[in-house]
Amino acid sequence: MRIRDLFTIETVSAHCDLPCGVYDPAQARIEAESVKAIIKKVADNDDPDFRARAVLIKEQRSELVKHHLWVLWTDYFKPPHFEKYPNLHTLFNEATKLAGASGTKGEFDEAKADELLAKIDEIDKIFKETKQA
Repeated sequence: MRIRDLFTIETVSAHCDLPCGVYDPAQARIEAESVKAIIKKVADNDDPDFRARAVLIKEQRSELVKHHLWVLWTDYFKPPHFEKYPNLHTLFNEATKLAGASGTKGEFDEAKADELLAKIDEIDKIFKETKQA
């Protein structure tokens, strides 16, 4: 007899990783606003030490934006949301790319930070609509 035969293994599932109500695009927005502020400060500062530190922090914050968006995309939003909002996948894809290497993580482009914030606002609008349903 094997030891695993002594135990009953049940399969369990949950609809999310965290308790309901924890999700909010505001987390991504706060990090994206931080990225934009860093971009502005670097433009006005020639100190190489400041700039090196700013690059590191901007990259970390951009990665956090992506993380918070991915959690919403993969854990909060469900098939009925994607059916009701057919542009939602594209919206998340574009937003995470704007926070990535070709966006705010890899560049000091304030326009890209603004685009990222606009995408987060679009996601937030849909998020709020789904919370009211």
